[in-house]
Amino acid sequence: MTTKTTWPLVRVLRDRDSGLYLCAVVVSGFGTSALWLASGVWVKDLTGSDGLAALCLLAMWLPTLAGPLLGTLADRVRRKPLLIGVNLLLGALLLTLVSVDSPGDLWLLYTVLFVYGAAGVVHDAAESALVATAVDPSLLGDFNGLRMMAGEGMKLLAPLAGAGLYAAYGGASVALLDAVTFALATGLYALLRGREAKPAPSARNHRRRTAEGVRHIGAHPMLRPLVLAGGATMLCAGLNGAMVYAVVDDLGRSPAYAGVLYAVQGAGSVAVGLLSGPALRRLGERRFAAYGIALLAFAVALRAVPYDPSALVCGAAIGAGLPAVLIATLTSVQRETPGPLLGRVTATAHTLVYAPNVVGLAAGAALVGPVGHRLVLVALGVGLLVTAAWLFQSPARAERTVSRSPSDASPA
Repeated sequence: MTTKTTWPLVRVLRDRDSGLYLCAVVVSGFGTSALWLASGVWVKDLTGSDGLAALCLLAMWLPTLAGPLLGTLADRVRRKPLLIGVNLLLGALLLTLVSVDSPGDLWLLYTVLFVYGAAGVVHDAAESALVATAVDPSLLGDFNGLRMMAGEGMKLLAPLAGAGLYAAYGGASVALLDAVTFALATGLYALLRGREAKPAPSARNHRRRTAEGVRHIGAHPMLRPLVLAGGATMLCAGLNGAMVYAVVDDLGRSPAYAGVLYAVQGAGSVAVGLLSGPALRRLGERRFAAYGIALLAFAVALRAVPYDPSALVCGAAIGAGLPAVLIATLTSVQRETPGPLLGRVTATAHTLVYAPNVVGLAAGAALVGPVGHRLVLVALGVGLLVTAAWLFQSPARAERTVSRSPSDASPA
């Protein structure tokens, strides 16, 4: 069997650098997911405050808002050494958490989580840019699907492991586990063979360099609608996520049943991760994203029906539909952005897509009581259908525009 006829998924896994990237995603993702759960429980145990526990998640998410600024770092230096340095930094920072054992020490935990989030933005931007140069462009969709699948798989396993470790040995043990995963990821990135040219110096000031990522997305007829649709979808996803315990209560189940729904959702995400490469080649990024959003719309609206089998099916459909726009957007960013701009554009796209999720979570928490989850879920379904319909409009025209208009983005 020749390389061209080999199943693309196998081609991705056979490539040495692609395999190392995926292993690093699995290893560091395991530690991150474990710490994400344990940090909130840790604060809750020390203070008894739900609000202070929720600040852990906010501390990790807040640096996403500075994505356009943080992403410039991934375009100013070689990306492989940057990835290694970020992982070493995070591993060292996590070791400081072994001293946290009283409410007076929480400032250190919040500080580490904030730096953790900021470093994560830089890490994702550098990794995406490096992957775009190391993986065949025709296989980027397959790789990003596998990456999504690996990340979702860790979300299914790592929180359980983190909770068990925390219950047995306390929060410091989970921090040590995460530090070890970053050390392992550092070793994996060090094994990458690809060589990078040193980024060319830029005469532009820092503010203009930062704004180039925003301008590239805003001027690009393929990236702009995908990023806007991704942000709208994640806003709705945040609102939907805030309804989960109301849905569980409507089913007459205990709060622990939410874990079952999350597990089914994770299984749906794993499935779409495997299928995303062929689907992107057949449909293109825009239609693939639109079909995923449409599936998500029906699934979210049907969650208003208090019926166990329906809730499980909707959970799997949400898990399959939501990642489609995320995979399509990242793949399109990697394909349609010049290498010197890729770090800034990736970080900017992440900010525009993921930041609305935080707004959605907050809005959902405020609406679920006075409005009721059923009305909110139906309204979300309608909003998502409108988003999908807008994304379906004239995709061929947008692609023709791109093919006629070479990128005018100048190197950094």
